[in-house]
Amino acid sequence: MGHILRGTGLNNFVRTTSFSLLDFFFPNFCAACKNKLSVTQTCICVECLSNIQIATPERIEREYERKFQNDNIISGFQSAFVFEKDKELQSILHSLKYNGKFLAGKTLGELASKQVYSILQSWNADFVVPVPLHPLKKAERGYNQSDFICKGLSKTINVPVKADILNRTRFTLSQTTMTLEERKENVLQAFVCKKRKIVEGKNIILVDDVITTGATTAECGKVLLEAGAAKVYAFSVAIAD
Repeated sequence: MGHILRGTGLNNFVRTTSFSLLDFFFPNFCAACKNKLSVTQTCICVECLSNIQIATPERIEREYERKFQNDNIISGFQSAFVFEKDKELQSILHSLKYNGKFLAGKTLGELASKQVYSILQSWNADFVVPVPLHPLKKAERGYNQSDFICKGLSKTINVPVKADILNRTRFTLSQTTMTLEERKENVLQAFVCKKRKIVEGKNIILVDDVITTGATTAECGKVLLEAGAAKVYAFSVAIAD
């Protein structure tokens, strides 16, 4: 009779066989470079991940002063990476926003929150809230990319997600080419808080994929404070100039 696999050996055999079958029928590719990944890797290869620029504490401090400090709305701000045009992170975010790569959102949420874990913990947040899309845009896309980033963040810091707190009531134009003042005007009164009783007295982390000027985040924060939130913090995967 041939050799009989028992215990750990059998478990390893089954696990290896399962991985091989999964790899054959459902090959996994890097969301940035599109190269094939092994089944033990997530949606981003090690090389692409290593090419993403880290946002230093000094830069985060400067960005907070520039984007939020004067408004007295956002009590703290953290981001893990720097958004660079035509680089790996843009490709990964594009795959999340337009190609339904939900795992990319969860992975980025986990990676980014682990990068600044101690600060996120110090905020003593009661829940995290994604910056909402307008219902028409969400219907067109089918989902809000920030929901998946929130799931990765929630898993890391063990704080629940409340995706139904804010609603975007006014359709806003793309802000890509707008100045700061134009962006503020564009999002003015574009959001409402649907559940004031849940918000009252709570510390909340607002979550977005990329924060550029902070105008959208600040407007959402203002709505939450007006609804009775104790403090509003901001977290994003990346910051952009």
